[in-house]
Amino acid sequence: MLDRTFSVAPMLDWTDRHYRVFARQLSRHALLYTEMVTTGAIIHGKGDYLAFSEAEHPVALQLGGSNPADLAHCAKLAEERGYDEVNINVGCPSDRVQNGRFGACLMAEPTLVADCVKAMKDAVSIPVTVKSRIGIDDMDSYPFLVDFVSTISEAGCDTFIVHARKAWLSGLSPKENREIPPLDYPRVYQLKKDFPNLHIGINGGIKTLDEMQGHLAHVDSVMVGREAYQNPYLLAEVDAALYGVDSAMVSRRAVVEAMFPYIEAELAAGARLNHISRHMLGLFNGQTGGRRWRRYLSENAHKTGAGLEVMEAALALTERSPE
Repeated sequence: MLDRTFSVAPMLDWTDRHYRVFARQLSRHALLYTEMVTTGAIIHGKGDYLAFSEAEHPVALQLGGSNPADLAHCAKLAEERGYDEVNINVGCPSDRVQNGRFGACLMAEPTLVADCVKAMKDAVSIPVTVKSRIGIDDMDSYPFLVDFVSTISEAGCDTFIVHARKAWLSGLSPKENREIPPLDYPRVYQLKKDFPNLHIGINGGIKTLDEMQGHLAHVDSVMVGREAYQNPYLLAEVDAALYGVDSAMVSRRAVVEAMFPYIEAELAAGARLNHISRHMLGLFNGQTGGRRWRRYLSENAHKTGAGLEVMEAALALTERSPE
């Protein structure tokens, strides 16, 4: 059974397959999510939007869409490719997402979301989950959230990850929607009390292990977004603190060196170093040499032909005495 005690949130342009392989060097147990991928991209796009490596497991695909048949088709493809879970995005507030009739605007259409979930569940045997906000615009009362969850759970969804902020569909940018609407953790806690048989996860503004453990006293799981990306070494503490795994924390240097075979293979396949190294810039945050690490990679990894020698030189800079 999938243990989603801790997960890294799906984040556009951030949680791509390179980041996920990197994150897996830090935590063996965290559930990792893809960026949101639209059903249209999967069905009609020219690229392979479902690519991932076996090293990423456990990994979940997040889908954006509102057509039940399309979502079911993409969920089936995800299962065939080996994903451990498929999640439908009912939380992203961007204009582009709204114009496609998916994301947070779907909270206003719980019956449609229920139809989508049912179609997906009928198509696959892997878990089908929903990620939402606590509300949108003026539809942000607790009874509204209860009705939303009730309607979708009746369609067979037993796992909800709730970003503990409402979303304003107009007037705020996606970035502002992650910061301006106030967090309301108690509302998510209450949801768990009222739906004890459902898995209720919490997301939004969570930064420390102490905060995670505090939330886990009230809900079933925690999902961390920006902090897991900008301060990735946080993930190295997750297995021991949240999963009870008795193992020594991997060093930052060991994490970088563990990435070398993957980087070599990706470069040989035509990838550019900076497409991978950009996800690793925060690894030495707060450490001696951390600024030198970031600067060296930022200035050199994008250059034509950049390879492992750039990573090794950046590593060496982290071990020099303070300037």
